[in-house]
Amino acid sequence: MFNPQTVPDYLLQSDAVRARFERLKTREPILEVRNLTKRFVTPQGEHTALADVSFTTHRREFVCVIGPSGCGKSTLIRILAGLETQSSGEVRVNGKAVSGPGADRGMVFQGYTLFPWLTVKKNVMFGLRMNGQGRAQAEREALQWLDLVGLEKFANAYPHQLSGGMKQRVAIARALANRPGILLMDEPFGALDAQTRAKMQAHLLDIWRNVDVTIFFITHDLDEAIYLADRILVLKANPGAVQELIEVPVPRPRSYAQFNSPEFLATRARLEGLIHPPEQPSGDDAAVQPHMIRLTDIHDSVE
Repeated sequence: MFNPQTVPDYLLQSDAVRARFERLKTREPILEVRNLTKRFVTPQGEHTALADVSFTTHRREFVCVIGPSGCGKSTLIRILAGLETQSSGEVRVNGKAVSGPGADRGMVFQGYTLFPWLTVKKNVMFGLRMNGQGRAQAEREALQWLDLVGLEKFANAYPHQLSGGMKQRVAIARALANRPGILLMDEPFGALDAQTRAKMQAHLLDIWRNVDVTIFFITHDLDEAIYLADRILVLKANPGAVQELIEVPVPRPRSYAQFNSPEFLATRARLEGLIHPPEQPSGDDAAVQPHMIRLTDIHDSVE
């Protein structure tokens, strides 16, 4: 459930922020994860990637997932997509147990997963045709989705003729073409340069505002998570488990000018403290510092 106590009270004083949280609380759950555990067998023995993960996501909500390397973010989203099976626990979409991939969930990966031998339009048409739509209807719908992501002029181009950001926009259009209730995104902008990444974040928020879809978004970028999300699911590692679920108090609509706002900075500080807690000194510093070979004169210091 939503818990406004996860951020300081003074950050929730805005009527718009309070209204947003109240509105989200009234929406029906679309994704329910209960006591999810995933174990792998390795040559070194059994490894628990996820342990007892539970949360609920509501319709039209934007949830980001962050955590340190090895906390099981990608494993979690692959289980939600039905690409992997959990060891125990359950995943339900609209009350129905997930047992494999389904049209109720769309997936966008970090890598560019377009079919290189198909045009942009035919890439978007692919899922529609696989679901039995006629060619003419599939083409009309594909062009509508390309118009939504601003690529209708590139309908007849091939993936190799597009920039990285344009490829990901095609991937988003293809994932949304079957009208899934949930769009799963596994660090989709991680390989993009900073400028393109910022443009893609803005594009994604525009798409989300205009499409009836819930977005579950994996990222390692704290600023990206705060800028995009209604709530942020923070995982801890070894094993991967829910550390905290934070409501983002930054008002919508979002802009990059808010990056220096008290709400944004307070949320970022909270996330930093969870993911990178200060190290506790223990014993002699020399005993805990790794051995380092020095390749310059000891008196020639740079500090």
